[in-house]
Amino acid sequence: MSSAQRSTPRVLMVGESWIKHTVHLKGFDQFHTTEYEEGAGVFLGALRGAGIEIDYIRAHEVSARFPKTRADLERYDVVVLSDIGSNSFLLCDETFLRSERTVNRLVLLSDYVTAGGGLLMIGGYMSFSGFEGKARYWSTPLAAALPVGLLGHDDRVEAPDGVTPAVTGQHPVLDGLDDSWPWFLGYNRVTAKPGASVVMQVDDDPFLVVGNHGRGRTAAFASDCSPHWGSPAFLAWPDCARFWSQLVTWLGGAGA
Repeated sequence: MSSAQRSTPRVLMVGESWIKHTVHLKGFDQFHTTEYEEGAGVFLGALRGAGIEIDYIRAHEVSARFPKTRADLERYDVVVLSDIGSNSFLLCDETFLRSERTVNRLVLLSDYVTAGGGLLMIGGYMSFSGFEGKARYWSTPLAAALPVGLLGHDDRVEAPDGVTPAVTGQHPVLDGLDDSWPWFLGYNRVTAKPGASVVMQVDDDPFLVVGNHGRGRTAAFASDCSPHWGSPAFLAWPDCARFWSQLVTWLGGAGA
C-alpha cells in the first residue's frame, strides 16, 4: 500500500451486483427473462466525486478478477466488500470447476489487512452471516480481521417500518456530518469485538463499528449502500457522499 504517497486512497470495491432470472406465467404459456443489475452507483459516485481512485469487481467477476497475489492486492489501500458471500472467493473456477489447488483469497485478504491494508464490509443479504447464514464469513479466515463478531446464522433484522441509527461515539469518519441520520429498512445484526469502537447503533445493536487488525484498519457498516435496506432517504441524504468518502479515507490511513 502507498497511501503515504497519495492524498486519497486507492480502493477496490467488490460485489453489489446481481442477475435475476424470472419465469413469467401467462395462462397456458410461459417465458423467461434475465436481467443484470448493479446497486453500487451511489457509493461509487461518492468516492469518485471525492477524487478517490476506485476499481470495481462485480459479483460474477470475483473468480477471474480478484487479486491472487499479495503484490496485486497491495496496489490498493482499501478493499470494500458489499453483498458478496464468502463462497464467491472460496469456490473459484480453479477449485470448483477443475479441482485445482489455488490461493485462498480470504487468507490473502486477511493477511493484507494485518500488514496495513484497510477493509470495509457493508451489510446486505450476502454480508457478514447473511440470509439463512449463506454469506458464511464466520467460518472463514476473514472473520478475524473484521471489527465485529458474527452470529453464524441468519443475521438479518428486517425493519419495514424503518430504523434510524443513533451516533454513539466521536470519530473522524463522522466529522462535519449531521447527527440526525436518515432511516434504513434493515441491517445485519453483529456484535462489537473487544477494543473496537461502536460509532453508531440501532437500539442495542452496533450499526457502524471501526477498529484495527494488525497494522490495518477495519470497519463494519451493518446496513446497505443500496436498496432495499439503503433507503431513498439515505441515498439522497446530503451527507451520504461525505460519509462514504471520509470512512474510506480513514480506512486508507489518513487522519487520526
